[in-house]
Amino acid sequence: MENQHRFCVIMCGGIGSRFWPYSRADRPKQFIDFLGTGRSLLQMSYDRILPLVPKENIIIVTNEAYAPLVREQLPEIADESILLEPARRNTAPCIAWAAYHISARDPQASMIVTPSDHLITNEREFEQSIRRGFEFVETHDALLTLGITPTRPETGYGYIQVGDEVETDINRVKTFTEKPDKELAKVFLESGEFFWNSGIFLWSAKTICNALHEHAPEIAAKFDEGIGVFGTDRETAFIETNFPACLSISIDFAVMEKAHNVCVETVRFGWNDLGTWSALYDMSPKNRDANVTQNCSVLSYNSRGNIFAVRGDKLVVVEGLEDYIVADSGDVLLICPKAEEQRIKQMVNDAKMSFGEKYL
Repeated sequence: MENQHRFCVIMCGGIGSRFWPYSRADRPKQFIDFLGTGRSLLQMSYDRILPLVPKENIIIVTNEAYAPLVREQLPEIADESILLEPARRNTAPCIAWAAYHISARDPQASMIVTPSDHLITNEREFEQSIRRGFEFVETHDALLTLGITPTRPETGYGYIQVGDEVETDINRVKTFTEKPDKELAKVFLESGEFFWNSGIFLWSAKTICNALHEHAPEIAAKFDEGIGVFGTDRETAFIETNFPACLSISIDFAVMEKAHNVCVETVRFGWNDLGTWSALYDMSPKNRDANVTQNCSVLSYNSRGNIFAVRGDKLVVVEGLEDYIVADSGDVLLICPKAEEQRIKQMVNDAKMSFGEKYL
């Protein structure tokens, strides 16, 4: 029988600018079927969590603009379980609202918080890891994050250094390091003490609320003003007024890097956050020239290591191209070396400065 006190918060308010132009402001990457399975990343995230949490305890937090997309893709989610942010304020206010909302429904609640745009390849191992995580936070006053064994010196992820063992596969966190340079990432990889920060968290609603009061009091204070309105028909009006006044900050900076009761569960369930074109390239099937094609027709000559993502009935023909991203989304064509993809966010900003919102 499912534990009725277990909740899930799926965060899906991001704009996915690193996947521009495939990911656009009106349909960000979490709503896209990248793998051709018939299910978007959001729908896959929902499917993954269904065996672990009662359906009525799954909460979606998204931007007001994406409410129609959430309802279209997850029609089984009740309106009261879709929390619509009136402004983008990063993950700390998002999680704070979800925690206060869930606490009002069930003071004994425990919760998993997960992004909507991750890919998990071993779902059975994922289920076992999450059940173990729930059992841990239900018996310990702890904030638990999931750590992934690194396979390369990745500079785009945060890292967690493990400390003393608490239980099998669960250790205290010694340090957090956000996006190290290449040389430091190599040191982390070789040491065996560091894990990628997955951005997936488990805790009891009580523990995270206490942590917000201690380490992010300015955010907690905004939500404390609404005690008594969460879970009622007055919640939306309260959020419309108070949420935009919250500091925009991640839960990592606001709480996790400050708290003393943070633990990490090291997991092995085949994780990819699909945060970049290179990440999608790495996990996609490749042809004999190590090229990846995303639902498009390609003729390539003397070309290797590329990813082609082109919408519409268009043939892509290339000669002598190596390690490039070629992404076409109707009115935008991006051609960029994979080694320079960290600049895509700047390209999006430049497009906005030059052409307004037209190509976003």
